[in-house]
Amino acid sequence: MVYDVIIIGAGPAGLAAGIYGKRAGLNVLVLDTSSISGGQILSTYEIDNYPGFPGVSGTELAESMRSHCDKLGVEFARGRVSAIVEKDGLKELVTKKQTFTAKTVVIATGSSNSKLGCPGEEELSGLGVSYCATCDGAFFKDKVVAVVGGGDVALEDAIYLARFCQKVYLIHRRNEFRGAQLLQQQVITNDKIQIIYDSTVEAINGTDQVESLLIKDKNTSDTIQLEVDGIFIAVGTTPNTASISGLPAADEKGYILADETCVTSIPGIFVAGDVRAKQLKQVITATADGANAITSIEKYLQAQ
Repeated sequence: MVYDVIIIGAGPAGLAAGIYGKRAGLNVLVLDTSSISGGQILSTYEIDNYPGFPGVSGTELAESMRSHCDKLGVEFARGRVSAIVEKDGLKELVTKKQTFTAKTVVIATGSSNSKLGCPGEEELSGLGVSYCATCDGAFFKDKVVAVVGGGDVALEDAIYLARFCQKVYLIHRRNEFRGAQLLQQQVITNDKIQIIYDSTVEAINGTDQVESLLIKDKNTSDTIQLEVDGIFIAVGTTPNTASISGLPAADEKGYILADETCVTSIPGIFVAGDVRAKQLKQVITATADGANAITSIEKYLQAQ
């Protein structure tokens, strides 16, 4: 079986590509490692910036997108792609159990939350260590928590948690934030948020639950023990590309290079969503990428 397009990943970008691909009359297969479609939005309690769906949960939006795909007849299969191989003008996608063949490929594998890499992080994951404030914040009502990071997500998390937590420490390794000025102002003026600049988390301590953090001042090398009930880590993301060989050109962080046409350095391979190197990584830009990738694929197939 030779598909017109195989989409790797079933997050918003992959699902949107599936919808647009099927509507374009293409023979489409979506390959994903999970039986539940949606990608990272499945762990998002509330999405308030997707136009027309204020306050929708990530699960609801994912289910709606998957239902749309199913209604159109998009084919889905489970499999972790380890390599993309060029053979006789086609693309072979190698998985552990099977090899799939297509004329074109859309890489929509998304990205994952970056880790601090300090002692206690892995051991206490889910026991006070979280990477999603909107998912887990409600468990920390009237408690003391810390947020680590300096970008938009970290600032948004601190503001969100301050609504119901007793106190929020915002720990940043630099002396100024990278996030939007409006968010910075909201953080600075919030009495429940205490900012700790120029500092890193050296260890997360606790037995069965997070109990404290070891914080190091980068300027003086002094350390302090900070008693908290939870820590929310928002230090960026890592593209989900490391396990796949045969990928197109990427930037220094591993995000695949392509403009809004989603055309990569390898003919016939396209990229969509958070795995693409771009300014803004949101649901709306992911779905837009999915649509653009299919439009480019149509042009590519017509030229063959």
